[in-house]
Formats: sequence, structure tokens, C-alpha cells
Amino acid sequence: MAIERTFSIIKPDATNRNITGKVNALIEGAGLRIVAQKRIQMTRAQAETFYSVHKERPFFGELVDFMISAPVVVQVLEGDGAIARYREVMGATNPANAAPGTIRKECALSVGENSVHGSDAAETAAMEIAQFFSGNEIVG
Repeated sequence: MAIERTFSIIKPDATNRNITGKVNALIEGAGLRIVAQKRIQMTRAQAETFYSVHKERPFFGELVDFMISAPVVVQVLEGDGAIARYREVMGATNPANAAPGTIRKECALSVGENSVHGSDAAETAAMEIAQFFSGNEIVG
């Protein structure tokens, strides 16, 4: 596999419970490097842009409200096959179906409060990274 980058968000349900370090430990334990990270209060405009693919879905407003309800931690992760590896360590969206040792099994509260987001493809990762980071903020 090739070294690649992916985007991650540690969501409000996790930051509210002060488990950013626990999530980061699971990320690093999976062999991924955190090459950029910052804690932000996402604006409504940022959340609406980020989740625009879901704009027509009934949960869009609730999702945006959730993502702006508390600080989040946005990250760029790097590693061999980083996109697939991070999706694996995140676990299933529903924590009840997530494998033991995954972020969602260990940290998530519910399908809606599932603690993390990760890019699903290289193109998505590039767009998501560019929304929150400038090139000089990413230090590999």
C-alpha cells in the first residue's frame, strides 16, 4: 500500500467527555500518524459545507446542530493505506455493531453520537483536509 493522508474529526460527543486522548491513542495504536490537529468550534457555515452531501436528507439539520454544539478536533492522519486503515479503526457507524477495540465500540454513545468521522475516499479526504487546513499546518 501507499502512504496516504485522510481526514478525521473527533466529534462533540467525544470532546465533551474529554476523551480526545483516548481516541488519539487508538488512532496511533493502529499505526497512523497525526500530522495535523487542532481543536475548533465549527461554525454553522463550516458544518453545512462539510455535510452538504447530506443536505436533502431528513437528518441534515440535526447533524449540523450537533456538530456545532461543542468543540471538535479536526485532524490529518498519515500512514500506509490511511483511508482504509482509519475506517477500520473507527468501526461500524452503529457502535453496537462495531468490533471490539475500535473507536466507536470503545467511545461512541449511539449511531448519532458516534465520536468520529473519517474520509471515505482519496478525493473526499483531499477536499475535507483543504476545508480545515492550509498546507503549512500539516507537518509530516
